[in-house]
Amino acid sequence: MSHEQINQHLSNWTERESTAEAMIPLIGRLYRKNNVVTSVYGRSIINQSVIGIIRAHRFVRQVEESELSVHDTLPILEAMDRLELGSAHVDIGKLAVKFKAEGNGSIEDFLKQEIGPVVGQFSAESQENAENGTKDVVLYGFGRIGRLLARILIEKAGGGNNLRLRAIVVRQGGAENDLEKRASLLRRDSVHGPFNGTITVDEENSAIVANGNFIKVIYSDGPDKVDYNSYGIDNAIVIDNTGKWRDEEGLGLHLKSKGVSRVILTAPGKGDIKNIVYGINNDWITEEDRILSAASCTTNAITPVLKAIHDEYGIEDGHVETVHSYTNDQNLIDNYHKGSRRGRSAPLNMVITETGAAKAVAKALPELKGKLSGNAIRVPTPNVSMAILNLNLEKEVTVDSANDYLREMALHSELQKQIDFVNSPEVVSTDFVGSRHAGVVDAQATIANGKRLILYVWYDNEFGYSAQVIRVVNQMAGVTYPIFPKRAR
Repeated sequence: MSHEQINQHLSNWTERESTAEAMIPLIGRLYRKNNVVTSVYGRSIINQSVIGIIRAHRFVRQVEESELSVHDTLPILEAMDRLELGSAHVDIGKLAVKFKAEGNGSIEDFLKQEIGPVVGQFSAESQENAENGTKDVVLYGFGRIGRLLARILIEKAGGGNNLRLRAIVVRQGGAENDLEKRASLLRRDSVHGPFNGTITVDEENSAIVANGNFIKVIYSDGPDKVDYNSYGIDNAIVIDNTGKWRDEEGLGLHLKSKGVSRVILTAPGKGDIKNIVYGINNDWITEEDRILSAASCTTNAITPVLKAIHDEYGIEDGHVETVHSYTNDQNLIDNYHKGSRRGRSAPLNMVITETGAAKAVAKALPELKGKLSGNAIRVPTPNVSMAILNLNLEKEVTVDSANDYLREMALHSELQKQIDFVNSPEVVSTDFVGSRHAGVVDAQATIANGKRLILYVWYDNEFGYSAQVIRVVNQMAGVTYPIFPKRAR
């Protein structure tokens, strides 16, 4: 390779960096002024670095026949910035690919056709109404899921009509420096890395200020013992991530506190509580529902894939084996535990245990009731799990047909936020830390023989699940936006 060719690689890279830098203020302005959330093939580019934006574009080569360049998407953003858009989710990656393939004429004319319903819908009055339309959210509990929910809520707080994290409720009797310790756990995470922003502690007002969000820390010994109105919080949605109360009676205690309107549980609900897997049965949510469950991380990971396969091929029956990272419920070293085998050291052992996820699928997808069995193996990793779906189908299937179909579902279906797709022979569990999809189909691991299909689905059992919870809460709060481009088929 010549010296000129070697230099050309670096020149191309610096040019892409420069283009990505030019995209950042456009992305930020569309988000903060117009409340337009931009993404590239489902990967958000809000608050991303130059490298993050380039990597989001690079991902497209895994799922499309050609690569996508920042040079293709910058003109899309520039045109969107001129069109005075109303609130929306816009995938500029898909729009850029479509424009390259079939766009004739100007980009603005193309966009008016593709995202027409929100073109010209911005106004100062609509923006003011959006800012006044934020919904108060309270986190009851501040463990692994609670802190990730906080990160997502804080991250999304800058875009107008959104959820607003107002308070965190924790148990009484903390250490003298309790507030600083809790802020530190939000600031630093051994799995998910440092918090993206700044955090300060307001000891005088018992609050954490994260990226400008004033979050009151309330100490209480019961869900019915908090007067949220006294903190300026009203009509709030409480996200109970303690798992202590899972039935209507227990969770109903939250509704006895002043300022609470609705409650969502981040665990499978018991009794008649609706277990919601966003993307599958969120249309079951009604205005009358006061208590809902977001089911479990595993149920959220497998149900969208199972629905997709059942819709296309029909599922006769099957078995779900979960290879799950250890959780705080297990012991660090061997010690007493009321559950079978869970008393043995989590970092040193693979532990066979039960899971209710296979049966729980039927609570969101009734057509699979009685068709699935399930079991789980806890393994010595701190995060990211895998579900192995061993399915007997009504129709014959091949590896290629199953993968092509699931790839299409991940890219262009109504389940694109729930199902992701990877086709690399080198991925391992840590590659999926931070994934915001409910589950990721590993195409290289797919096995098919006649009417038998085995799928391997990765999922970040912490972050991916938290993203699903926020989607449910958004719907409960009435915070929903049109998504563009519309599904092709």
